[in-house]
Amino acid sequence: MLTVSNLSIQFGKRVLFDEVNVTFTQGNCYGIIGANGAGKSTFMKVLSRKMDPTSGRVILEPGKRMSVLEQNHNACDSFPVSETVLRGNKPLFEVKQEIDALYADYDDAKADRIGELQVQFEEMNGWNAESDAAALLSNLGIKEDYHFQMMSDVDPKLKVRILLAQALFGNPDVLIMDEPTNDLDYETISWLEDFLANYENTVLVVSHDRHFLDAVCTHVADIDFGKINLFSGNYTFWYESSQLAARPRAQQNKKAEEKAKELQEFILRFSANVAKSKQATSRKKMLEKLKVEDIKPSSRRYPAIIFEKEREAGDQILNITNLQAHSEEGEVLFKGVDLNLVKSDKVAIISRNSRATSGLYQIISGNQQPVSGEVQWGVTTTQSYLPADNEAYFTDPVSLVDWLRNYAKTEEEKEEVYLRGFLGKMLFSGEEALKKCTVLSGGEKVRCMLSKMMLQRANVLLLDEPTNHLDLESITAFNNSLKNFKGTVLLTTHDHEFVNTVANRMIELTPNGVIDRYMTFDEYMQNADIKALRHKMYGS
Repeated sequence: MLTVSNLSIQFGKRVLFDEVNVTFTQGNCYGIIGANGAGKSTFMKVLSRKMDPTSGRVILEPGKRMSVLEQNHNACDSFPVSETVLRGNKPLFEVKQEIDALYADYDDAKADRIGELQVQFEEMNGWNAESDAAALLSNLGIKEDYHFQMMSDVDPKLKVRILLAQALFGNPDVLIMDEPTNDLDYETISWLEDFLANYENTVLVVSHDRHFLDAVCTHVADIDFGKINLFSGNYTFWYESSQLAARPRAQQNKKAEEKAKELQEFILRFSANVAKSKQATSRKKMLEKLKVEDIKPSSRRYPAIIFEKEREAGDQILNITNLQAHSEEGEVLFKGVDLNLVKSDKVAIISRNSRATSGLYQIISGNQQPVSGEVQWGVTTTQSYLPADNEAYFTDPVSLVDWLRNYAKTEEEKEEVYLRGFLGKMLFSGEEALKKCTVLSGGEKVRCMLSKMMLQRANVLLLDEPTNHLDLESITAFNNSLKNFKGTVLLTTHDHEFVNTVANRMIELTPNGVIDRYMTFDEYMQNADIKALRHKMYGS
C-alpha cells in the first residue's frame, strides 16, 4: 500500500537514511521507534510529502488517500471547527467547495457539471460528511457549542483534539501520526487507542507513550544505523525479545538450541497474553508464525539508572496538614490536603491542573511557601527532587564532569575518573562528558539530573513529569529502576505505563479537596465511584 524504495536522506556529510526499502501494508499499525536524532520525524515528513528525500521514492498505491496529523496547531485558525474537520478529506472537501461555488452563481449551463459532482459526492458519502464530522468531534470530547466556532477562538488543548478529528475523518487509507497523544487527557487517549485498535487501514505512528504503542501497534519499525527493520508485535514484545536475544551473547557457553528454545517459549508466552480488542486474534496469529531467527538483538543503548539509598528511612516519612496553595492570579490550586506517607508508598500525584501538582512539589521541596498548612518530613528521610522545569540547574557554562562534581559527597566521587564512569553509564561517553552543560538538549539535561539524584542516594524521590524530553530507551530504563527502588516515591507523569507500573497509591488534587486511594492508575481511572467523585470535585 505504501512503499519506500531506495530512500536516502543526507544533510551535508551526515547520512540519516541509506538505501531504505520497506513496505507498509493494509490493516497494520506500525510504531516507528528509534533513538533521539535517529530521524523518526524526518522520515514521517518524507512519507507525508512535506520534505523531499535526497534520493529514492515514496509510492502510495493509486486511488488511495493519505492523512497526516497536523503538528502546527494554528494552521487552521481561519476556519470554523466543523470545516477544519471536513478539510481532512481533501478530495471530498474540494468537490463540496466546487458544488457550493456553482450553486452560488447558478445558471442552466452549469447543471451538467453539478450533476457530475453530486454523483462523485454521493460516492464519497458526502451527504453524511457533516454529521460524521460532528460525531467524531463529540467522541473526542468537543461539545456541539464549539462546532461552529472559529479555530482561532478555541482553547489550545481542544485544538489538538479537533486536528486529530481532521486526521481521522473520512477513513483515510494511510494515517500518519507524530506524537498523537501529546496534550491529550486520559479519556481521549483511551478513545484513540480503541479507535486505532479496530482501524482496518494502515497507520504509522511515532510516540514516546509505551502504553499507547502496546495498545495499537501490530508491528514495530525500528530506525537504527540509517536502516529501518520491521518486527511483528508491539513495543513491549520488541523490547523484551531483543533483550532476550542479546542475553546469550554474554553467555557464550549457552548452546544454540537452548537459545532457540528460550526464544520460542517467549513467543508462545507473549502471544498467549495478547488481549486488545479486535487486534488480539490477528496479532496472536502473527506472533505464533514468527520464527526464532526473526528476533534480533537490538543495538540500542540504555542508560544504567540505579537508585540506591544511603540510609533506611524510619516509619515517619511525610506528614502534611491542611495544605492550601494558590496560583499567582489567586486561583485555588488545591486546599485541605492532609497526607501521611509510609515507607512502602509509591504515590502518583495527579490533577487536571498541572500547576497544582508542580505547586505541591515546590512546597514540599522547600522552594515555595503555602497559603496555609504544614509540611513535616521524617528526621530519617532525605529527599531528591526532579522538577518539571530544570533550567535553573544549567546556567553555568561548565563541563558535565564539573557540573556533576558539585553534587558529589566524597573525595572519591569527586575524582574525574569516577565522574566520567558515572556519566558513561548515562550515555555521556568520551568527549561528551566534557561538553558545556548550557548546550545540552532537553533529554540530556534530564539524564544529568538523574545522575545527580543517583549520587545523592536519597530514600525519597520527588519526580515532576520525569519522562519529559526522554527517549523510549531512557524511559524504559527509568521505569524499570523505579519498580525496583525500595524507598518512597512521589511522581507525576503523563506516561500511562510509567505511572501504572510504579505507583501503588493515587492522590488527586482538586480545587475542592483531595481524593486519596491505594490503587493502581488503571484501577483508579476505571472505577465508577471515583469517576463520579472526580466529576463532583472538579465541578464538571
